[in-house]
Amino acid sequence: MPRLTGDRAFAVVALAFLVTMIGTTLPTPMYGIYQQRLGFSLTTVTVVFATYAAGVLVALLAFGRWSDALGRRPLLVAGLATSLASDVVFLVADATWVLLLARAVSGISAGIYVGTATAAVLEAAPERWRSRAPLVATAANIGGLGLGPVVAAVLVDTLPWPVHLTFVVHAAIGVVVLALLTRVPETVEVSPGARPRLQRPTVPSEARTTFVGAGIAGFAGFAVCGLFTAVSPRFVAEAVDDPPALVSVSVVAALFGASVLAQVAWHRLPTDTGVTRGCALLAAGMLLFTAALATEDLWLMLLAALIAGAGQGVSFSKGLAAVLGRVEPHERAGTTSAFFVVAYVAISVPVIGSGIASDHWGLDPTGIAFSVAAAVLAALALVTLVLDQRRTARR
Repeated sequence: MPRLTGDRAFAVVALAFLVTMIGTTLPTPMYGIYQQRLGFSLTTVTVVFATYAAGVLVALLAFGRWSDALGRRPLLVAGLATSLASDVVFLVADATWVLLLARAVSGISAGIYVGTATAAVLEAAPERWRSRAPLVATAANIGGLGLGPVVAAVLVDTLPWPVHLTFVVHAAIGVVVLALLTRVPETVEVSPGARPRLQRPTVPSEARTTFVGAGIAGFAGFAVCGLFTAVSPRFVAEAVDDPPALVSVSVVAALFGASVLAQVAWHRLPTDTGVTRGCALLAAGMLLFTAALATEDLWLMLLAALIAGAGQGVSFSKGLAAVLGRVEPHERAGTTSAFFVVAYVAISVPVIGSGIASDHWGLDPTGIAFSVAAAVLAALALVTLVLDQRRTARR
């Protein structure tokens, strides 16, 4: 079959990124159903979700640089194939350990794609798309995370087989995209005999103060993403009696949607301005979310999610840009890896802690405490980054 080139190749790479990331959040509206069928606690729900983050971390560290040696296309194919494998495991998930395995496999697929697909989208972009390629990559990545719960909720609400049909549909679409992906040309020149190596996270000394501030903001923002993805349907159920699946995922969808829109709308902001604005919005959004939980007000939850999501998106993207702006080109891969390690640790550890706390003290009190802690972290990041900016300006 003929190769795809130009706009078509670019579209297929972006679509593969989107489809893979959609697959990682499809289970969000189904956790309550799994709880009823398999009989596990809220702590187990958070452990199931955190298993995904562990898979991402393993893939980031193990495969982060493989596409430089083997080429982008083989890793894109492998990542999407791994996503399809997770669909198969979800389809046969009749025990908690199988659900954990499915989430781990899903995490590995995301870990392969986070770096490889971002680079591939930038490289595959035709000249007229070159300036917008970073936004396309962002939309595919974060937009996919937000679309996953919405797509799954619509299928759960309207069609039979609530914990099976979603994965069948995703797998069917994935197979088509996988076939198209094999027709996309390679975007890097692969050296004969090149061998893949492990990704080693490093932070050069000249970027460490900036990394601390941006890392704290990234930690807070991704911890919020983890909490919302894992248990926000339970928060909604406290505010609305027996909500439809689409309503139950409305808060997490608002968070990711606002994250994408804010990054697109403010992509021209100076880096320092963007990261400080993002931290302020994240802190404000999480303080508002504490009020929403205390009053069990769904509309207030949605408003808080929109504000916090905008803050998360801008603080993360601009924070990473601020860090990379202070390192040499040959140091960027290791520094980026370190930044994502911080982010995905944030998705897992605090969320598990919140699940354990919820079983002891209740969901709303734990959610309020978590939200206050996230707001404090965002405020601390804001102070750290402002001080670093002033120190840099005096040089």
